[in-house]
Amino acid sequence: MNTRTIESVLQFVDKSEAVQLTQQLIQIPSVYRPATGGNEEKVAKYLVDYLRDMGLEVFYEEVVPGRPNVIAIYDSGIPGRTLLFEGHTDVVTEGDHETWKYDPFGAEIVDGRIYGRGSCDTKGNLAAAICAVHTIKKSGFRIKGKIILCIPCDEEDMMIGIKDFIKNGWADGVDGAIICEPEENQLCISQKGAMRIILNTYGKMAHGAMPLTGINPNTKMARLIVALEELERKEKERLGKHPFLGYPSITPTIIQGPVKGDPQINVVPSQCMTALDIRTVPGQNHDQLAHEINEIINLLKSRDPEFKATMEVIEDRPWTETPKEHYLVQSVAQAYTQVTGKAPVFNGVPGATDGTFLHLAGVPIITTGAGDRHIPHHANEYVEIDQLIETVQLYTLSAMNFLNQ
Repeated sequence: MNTRTIESVLQFVDKSEAVQLTQQLIQIPSVYRPATGGNEEKVAKYLVDYLRDMGLEVFYEEVVPGRPNVIAIYDSGIPGRTLLFEGHTDVVTEGDHETWKYDPFGAEIVDGRIYGRGSCDTKGNLAAAICAVHTIKKSGFRIKGKIILCIPCDEEDMMIGIKDFIKNGWADGVDGAIICEPEENQLCISQKGAMRIILNTYGKMAHGAMPLTGINPNTKMARLIVALEELERKEKERLGKHPFLGYPSITPTIIQGPVKGDPQINVVPSQCMTALDIRTVPGQNHDQLAHEINEIINLLKSRDPEFKATMEVIEDRPWTETPKEHYLVQSVAQAYTQVTGKAPVFNGVPGATDGTFLHLAGVPIITTGAGDRHIPHHANEYVEIDQLIETVQLYTLSAMNFLNQ
């Protein structure tokens, strides 16, 4: 496609649609609250109607009751590549409303910003992806292949939505995926992996005044945590600082003892639990890391006959990396320059996304979208309207470059 054609396509971007759709999505609360019914179902049903009105083929699939995925397809009818846009419907809790200057579900526009929970993570970017497809469809310009809009539930927790999407075969044959997350329209070609590990140490309950009559699992856990801190130090030293992702980390996030029953200051508990949030970078092998933690446990056991501990890996999300030379990355980079006149800024995602599992399924991924990357999950979350429109343009041209390359 020549420059004139590209410019002609962008004339079909409806800025008011992008703003209004973002507002409408924010105004449908989709914090997962099973007790009160505030979850992804309402926003998913709204999107089903919206996407069908656009003329797309739409599928509504319940992952678990009340938590659906929405899949929409724009098929050109001409053989070619398949591009996937992925943006989740769930948002994190808004927390205490008194900490918000604006209604967290009001989608108010103030000084060029749309405020509200999910405005940048990631309902604005979901709206941008939908508007990009709508732009291409309205323009009438020929594309090859097809575009899939993957709109899953539960990205903010265990990612059951994207796992179900992949299990049901939707990722089969996808040639590339744009993960729609708030990255200030920087092109994120790598992301940290995540391991969630539960550690338990075991002892014997006793009176706090006579601790020697029991075995204190808390002091055992303390030794384990100190050893993990040393492992983290060695991994940082071995790998150095990744240019986009920084350093790996091993972070104890929950320490609980006793695990069951009420804690009491004059009682030695029988068990202590620690949850680890481990973030990895390219060059780390998760199986090897789990092995090293297990070896630390074995070493502590060899030094202390009363040391007893267990380890359980409850979630394993590997790091991802897509080369700059890959045609998906090149398509998005070209689109960024076409839209802005500037060279793209490359970066990495500090946390895991649904793209982790698409990567595992063999789909090349790149993560980009509107929104200050430090704003998600904060009170008074917002997205800049100008940047949101830029994202619609970026997604539009990325799709056209990728499919017609």
